[in-house]
Amino acid sequence: MEPLLELKGVKKYFFVQAGFFKKTTKVAKVIDGVSFKISESKTLGLVGESGCGKTTLARLILALFKPTEGEIFFNRARLDRILATVYLRKCFRKDVQAIFQDPVSSLNPRQRVENIIKEPFIVHEESHSRDIKKRVIELLGTVGLNEKFLKKFPHELSGGENQRVNIARALALKPKLIICDEPLSSLDLTIQARLINLFLDLQRDFKISYLFISHDLRVIERISDDVLVMYLGKICEYATWRDLYNQPLHPYTKILMSSLIKGKRLLAKGEIPSPTEPPPGCNFHTRCPFAMKICKEEEPKLLSHNDRLISCHLYNNPKFCDNKICPEGVV
Repeated sequence: MEPLLELKGVKKYFFVQAGFFKKTTKVAKVIDGVSFKISESKTLGLVGESGCGKTTLARLILALFKPTEGEIFFNRARLDRILATVYLRKCFRKDVQAIFQDPVSSLNPRQRVENIIKEPFIVHEESHSRDIKKRVIELLGTVGLNEKFLKKFPHELSGGENQRVNIARALALKPKLIICDEPLSSLDLTIQARLINLFLDLQRDFKISYLFISHDLRVIERISDDVLVMYLGKICEYATWRDLYNQPLHPYTKILMSSLIKGKRLLAKGEIPSPTEPPPGCNFHTRCPFAMKICKEEEPKLLSHNDRLISCHLYNNPKFCDNKICPEGVV
């Protein structure tokens, strides 16, 4: 099956400039060689600590940023070529929508719900004025709201209701892909569970694909087919959720997954380094409980191992494995 979205070696660097002549003093490698695919009606979960580049990656896919290097393909067409043509760019904006973290600040506080959901139809000239209200009511019903919400302002709604309005707006133009950037993190657990079920129902009914960004592995477990684990702009591990849950391999993945297990947690040392000053070799070696000498000197390649992709010397170079230092399951 051809992927709906594909990234090949995508990098995004930000250049820190200082002085009167704006001389570049530092380079922040926020995204550093990321590749993955999302198929139709599938969900890729993206996890990692704050600062790993998750939101920047989402903005690259939404064409809010231009990649420094690499290629992004949507429906087998290169994104830069899509954006170069007015008609194709307009089609892309319809096909790819976003739902953001804060449900309240994502909505215009001066507009009523009816106008918020109506706006995509007006911008893209999708319907005559007499048909728009009917479609808005249908969308509200799809996300579990009724007609009484039409005349309300965002401040009159709860966090969960505001996020349902955001979802309805994203659905208005029948997108093929929705980028969900921490859409549940500001909501309580009961509301989260209801919205997860809503996302799954919408995927089944409308054949939507998701890139679902979250720091909560319980949310990722419920909604994802595949999972991409990122650290400091690079991929650590890329696998199906089932494989990742049953046997996480990368030390960073093990640390994240240990939060789901009751009892003693596996912890990373120190703080995540700055992307302007990444450590040499493996960028996780400064915090890794299983770091070896080679980790400080040589960057591991992203290679296939046990039906997944992993970037770690423990697996790329089995000769370095030692029962005393290897995490469980390596040897």
